[in-house]
Amino acid sequence: MFIYVVKAGDSIYSIATKYHVSMDSIWFKNALKTDRLVPGQDLIVPTNVYIVQPGDSLYTIAQMALLSVETIRLINCLCSDELWVGMNIYIPPRLKYIAQDFGYLTPSTPGKNQINVQRFASITSYYGVFEYHILEDGSLSSIANDQQFITLIRGNQVAPLAVITNLTETGFNPDLVGKILNNPELRQRAIDHIYNLIKSKNYAGVNIDFERVRGVDRDIYSGFLRLLRERLKPEGYYTSVAVPAKTSDDISWLQGYDYGGIGAAVDFVFIMAYDWHEASSPPGPVAPIKEVRKTIEYAQKFMRRNKIILGVPRYGYDWTMSNGTVMNARAISVKDAIETAMKYQVPIQYSIQDQQPFYRYQDESGKLHIVWFEDAKALAQKLQMVVDYRLKGIGAWQLGLHFPQAGYLVDEFLTKKL
Repeated sequence: MFIYVVKAGDSIYSIATKYHVSMDSIWFKNALKTDRLVPGQDLIVPTNVYIVQPGDSLYTIAQMALLSVETIRLINCLCSDELWVGMNIYIPPRLKYIAQDFGYLTPSTPGKNQINVQRFASITSYYGVFEYHILEDGSLSSIANDQQFITLIRGNQVAPLAVITNLTETGFNPDLVGKILNNPELRQRAIDHIYNLIKSKNYAGVNIDFERVRGVDRDIYSGFLRLLRERLKPEGYYTSVAVPAKTSDDISWLQGYDYGGIGAAVDFVFIMAYDWHEASSPPGPVAPIKEVRKTIEYAQKFMRRNKIILGVPRYGYDWTMSNGTVMNARAISVKDAIETAMKYQVPIQYSIQDQQPFYRYQDESGKLHIVWFEDAKALAQKLQMVVDYRLKGIGAWQLGLHFPQAGYLVDEFLTKKL
């Protein structure tokens, strides 16, 4: 397998012809609906033989195959770096890293539930069922038909985790978290309700996703997680948590998250390594590689690496601009981002520094849009980081957002721990 970046004038036919693969394999692996490719678009080419093209070098082939030059040289018994057009270069299967991966899922129709659960079951250890929100009295909201969803997940040999949030009608509410955590009676009631939910619904554990936790509640939040785990662990239930990415403890709006205290309190931590730019910010990379790396290295100072799930986005943002100012923005799936570029026939650019793709287009009314998103090359870099840093696994927000190449790439790098 290698990742091919479309050039001007390319077609599915021309790519398939020069690499001796079927057109259907390219259509299928990349879930293409049209052959109107755009320059900069990346495509997975499913073959273990690379046919050298004009201008290729061992370095460029290694970059495309996501391998080292040394590996390619060794496996092909090359005594020099000299290549010739038409030469066959064998791409060896990757030694897969054993991981426990996590994906958020939102219940939908029975048909969509079955498709999503089955599609990712072979590469996923935990599904986070999103979401039950905590209420002011410490009780929990409900999810319609959750029992059927949990049974489906269990039947596909994946551990279902109940996701508990502090979402309200106005968004994630830090005041609600503070009220519950600072009242011993409400705090204990919340723990009891979470325990009862897990036990009665046959969940394998919990994923706490309290966002915008205030700095003043930092210690009591870590303590709450510790108490929750003490309640769940004796019966074999997992306690996990989602935390925002941070690279320092000096960032005021992230001081509610004590990486050390949280890491010690739970079984594993899903780090939300995305949204460095989002709908309320100026356009920019959603998950820039340097910031993701800094986040991992910071987290490892405070928690064991085998507790860290690296959360990655299956989306991007489309910002509508006017005279350099953001008018509005919306989140879009990776598939939608690529199809929008194809619809408007605009080239996709790639930031080497950020390892993120982006492009600009004008809509039918003449408005300028700027789009940044995750793609196959960007995801491959993060999968390699999971391997290099020996993390617990990769995580995704969220599996209902279409990213056609993601499952194939995860399976290339990682194997599910049984």
